[in-house]
Amino acid sequence: MKKNIYIRDIKPGEKIYDFFFVTEKNLAYSQKGAPYLNLRLKDKTGELDGKVWDNVQELDRAFRKGDFVYLQTRAVQYKNAIQLAVMSARRAAPEEIDAAEFFPVAKEDPERMFRELESFADRVQTPALRDLLQTFLADEEIAALLRRAPAAKGFHHVFIGGLLEHTLSVVRILDLLSGHYEGLNHDLLVTGGILHDIGKIYEYSYDGLIDYTDEGRLIGHIVMGVEMVDRKIAALPDFPAQLAMELRHVLLSHHGVLEFGSPKRPKTLEALLVHYVDDLDAKINAMQTFVAGDGNEDSDWTPFHRLLERYLYKGKNAGRGEGAT
Repeated sequence: MKKNIYIRDIKPGEKIYDFFFVTEKNLAYSQKGAPYLNLRLKDKTGELDGKVWDNVQELDRAFRKGDFVYLQTRAVQYKNAIQLAVMSARRAAPEEIDAAEFFPVAKEDPERMFRELESFADRVQTPALRDLLQTFLADEEIAALLRRAPAAKGFHHVFIGGLLEHTLSVVRILDLLSGHYEGLNHDLLVTGGILHDIGKIYEYSYDGLIDYTDEGRLIGHIVMGVEMVDRKIAALPDFPAQLAMELRHVLLSHHGVLEFGSPKRPKTLEALLVHYVDDLDAKINAMQTFVAGDGNEDSDWTPFHRLLERYLYKGKNAGRGEGAT
């Protein structure tokens, strides 16, 4: 169901009857001891605070953090920000919710991206690698999750379909570079590119807020991905042992260094290139997203990026109409 109004368009004084996703919910007490609820509400355009002042105990039982809810509210101005004063609330039914209305999604169509990924797999000349890729992409559960999974929880491609977008970008770059350096195995590069993050389809939960699954926290996508590859290889007759070992190494080493979670550092040309292209694509997306999300038009610099550990330059007069593109 399409929302009636998005958070970015809400103005003070409006009555808002619409669906929201609850990212935070806390019971608090005023100085006089009266209970109230603090809410943080989200859709795909942003977040804002909500307050429940009346019928607090009843509404506290009506929904939880992580629920989609239908709220009857009034928008009010408080300390230069808009809040929603909630008058009534109910938990939304699954059939009422389109997740794309509440969470960022990939800009490219997932079906088109998946078909392009299949086309890369079909062009792999090594029979064992082509068969392996086809067993992955023909697996209905894996294919469905790959179309939806994010690539990360907070750094890069943090949106529905982000993993597919990142994977396809990595494979496109690997395909371009495979002919630039001598001694590279193109088929192993493409296979490694397609499968390097495949464990992330189970590392994260993404029906609501993106978070780690238990398996994701305890094991992680690198080992999970290698286990998935091992299971698929075991079902293929006569898969070359040497080739299987080199492919496993690509997956095990694609984070590059031990402190970033790789059990091994890259020791083959293919593993080294997959690592650097994966890192490049992730950091480019992280920088682009951070710059695009900075709404401060009074500075040519972003705030400090905690994970990249630097300020990012947006360009002289960025966003202020003077030479901006």
